[in-house]
Parts: sequence; structure tokens; C-alpha cells
Amino acid sequence: MNRFKLTIEYNGANYHGWQLQNSAPSIQEELEMAAFKLCQTECRFFAAGRTDAGVHAKGMVAHVDIPRDMEAFKFMEAMNYHLKDVPISILHSEEVDEDFHARFSAKKRYYRYHIINRRAKLSLQRGLAWQIKEPLDVQAMQDAAQVLVGKHDFTTFRSVQCQSKSPLKTLESLNVSREGESIYVDTSAISYLHHQVRSMVGCLYYVGKGKWTKDDMKNALKAADRHALGFNAPPDGLYFMKVEY
Repeated sequence: MNRFKLTIEYNGANYHGWQLQNSAPSIQEELEMAAFKLCQTECRFFAAGRTDAGVHAKGMVAHVDIPRDMEAFKFMEAMNYHLKDVPISILHSEEVDEDFHARFSAKKRYYRYHIINRRAKLSLQRGLAWQIKEPLDVQAMQDAAQVLVGKHDFTTFRSVQCQSKSPLKTLESLNVSREGESIYVDTSAISYLHHQVRSMVGCLYYVGKGKWTKDDMKNALKAADRHALGFNAPPDGLYFMKVEY
């Protein structure tokens, strides 16, 4: 067996997330079908994170064991050939030791949420960003974001379907910035709760439009109650960016 560490880019708009589904298309399914065509046997892919339906990736990391002797570059090229008809690309491939695990070896994960703040409808980036027409106060969003940095009970920002054993998470960074009509929310942490990033962005949107203040964000966090959530942002603008090992 050869174990390969893969860096993967994908457009998740038409997929029900990373994980295999019984009756819906997934990123994992596409990768495993491509590997089957190449190896003529089932090969299981393990990812650093399980992105939700509609969420994209610019640097998802996964590993897979291949029962044939291949160089990492040739494996990447062959996989990309079999993925040519779907919006999934392997950007990098390297052979790793058998003790490497894409999920359990990860030390930090990075996400970015892309908001486009303009009146005109989206054309080129439709489905790839969340359009908000009303002006947003990015400085107020940045100030409120710092309330969430650190170790907290993130129950308010946790999906009711979350399977994590504990709502306690340590958010290492959460920053809001503007570049022209684009607003980026960048965050890093060891791990996240289900829907945590989208829920945090939704509440920051409330702050940006003046519906919430920084104190409202504090109160929502302190409540540790999903009913205190302001808004859950759509998946369109969320990207899994990279992983540190």
C-alpha cells in the first residue's frame, strides 16, 4: 500500500458535502469512483474536515491508501484525468508514512467566508459568494468578531445536528476585512462545530447592518442557546482554505 496526502480544490455547489451519502452526490464519492477506475478496487478517502452541502474548498487535505506502486505525481495526474468532468481537482500529491492521518494529524484548520457587498446581482460569482446588497460596517464586524476569539461554549453557533461531544471550542482567530466590494471573514482553529463558521458569519452580518451591537454578540455567546442565534449564513460563500500539520 502507498499512502498519499492530497490537496484538493472543489466547487461544492452541486454536492451534499464531503461525506458519502446514501442518495445524494458527495465529494468523497466522486474521488472514490475516480480511484476505483484507476485501481479497480475500492479506496477510501479520509479528509481533514467534512464540509457541508454547498461549501467549497481551495485546500482540502485528504489521504488515501492505494494498492499499487505509483509515484505521487502520476497518481495525481491519473486522478485528475478521471475527475475531468466534475468540478474537483487535485492540486498536490505526496507520499506519506502510514501514521499520517488527514483528520487526526491536523493541528489547525482555516476557513474563509466571502461576502460580496454590492447592489448589482452576481453573475461570474453566483453560487460562489454571499451577496448582501445593503452597506455593511466592516469595522463594527471586526470589533464584534473578537468577542468570539478564545475558548468558549459555542452552543449558540452549533447546529442541532452537530455530533461533537462537547460545545467547547478554541477559536484562534476571526478577522473581517474588505477589498473593494468583497468582504472576507477569515478564521482558524483546531476544529469547529457543525455550522459554527456559517453561524458566526450570520451574526457578524447582523452587526454589519446595524441590527446587532458588539454587546449583542457577547450576549448571544453567553446564552449558550441555539435560539439566541441571529442568523445562519448560506453555504455559498464558505471555503475550506488549508490545514496545518
